[in-house]
Amino acid sequence: MPDDLHPGAAVAARPLYQQVHDHLLGRIVAGEWPPGDYLPSEQRLAASLGVALGTVRRALDELVQEGVVERRQGRGTAVLRHSSDRARFRFFRLVGPDGSRIVPTGRVLTARQRIARAEEARGLALAGGAEVLALTRERRVGSRVLVHETIALPLPLFSRLQVPVGQDLAEELYVLYQRDCGVTVARAEDRVSPEAASAPVARSLGVAPGTPILRILRIAFGLDGTAVEHRVSRTARLDYAVAIE
Repeated sequence: MPDDLHPGAAVAARPLYQQVHDHLLGRIVAGEWPPGDYLPSEQRLAASLGVALGTVRRALDELVQEGVVERRQGRGTAVLRHSSDRARFRFFRLVGPDGSRIVPTGRVLTARQRIARAEEARGLALAGGAEVLALTRERRVGSRVLVHETIALPLPLFSRLQVPVGQDLAEELYVLYQRDCGVTVARAEDRVSPEAASAPVARSLGVAPGTPILRILRIAFGLDGTAVEHRVSRTARLDYAVAIE
């Protein structure tokens, strides 16, 4: 694959660092540098692309901020590999009522293929009748269920996902997405709303049906901006917290 840039007229109007960003991101998405692999040095990238070193650095800065790559002191820049700790820190936004950080375990209760529901199809930009892998999961601290989740993943993208049912998961789901299916979750958009607990959710959370609970709808996106996960999390005991920077 040639390293040099060949921008068309419309692309050429964009800042050069953004062209370099898109070029490098495209190669990462294509699997040229899998998670954990190091990119060539900034000097090599600049020389191969025919751009200034500062342009490459700015493009890499953008990729770092987007959670695509990470700089490792003294070693270079590597494609980000999800770990459970990193996934919880970046994507788990529920805290205790006192603001304390919660580190729950996850247990998938059911996993089956089915037709995407209307909300799932909209969120994942799927055609009518498209199939998803549907997971039901509880997140616990000890024996206490704090979060009940329903997750829809588009098929065949997630056809290789290996999720043990009825067991505590050793890894976060985003780690499994990347390891089993080559899908890296780069960002997520959450929408929070109140809801009355349905009977099944109430049983899971150990509350009475109709209890006011928090509903968090998440659409997670892959490196190329495609929606890869539709998730609805429900909790009666945790708060939703995000940092605005």
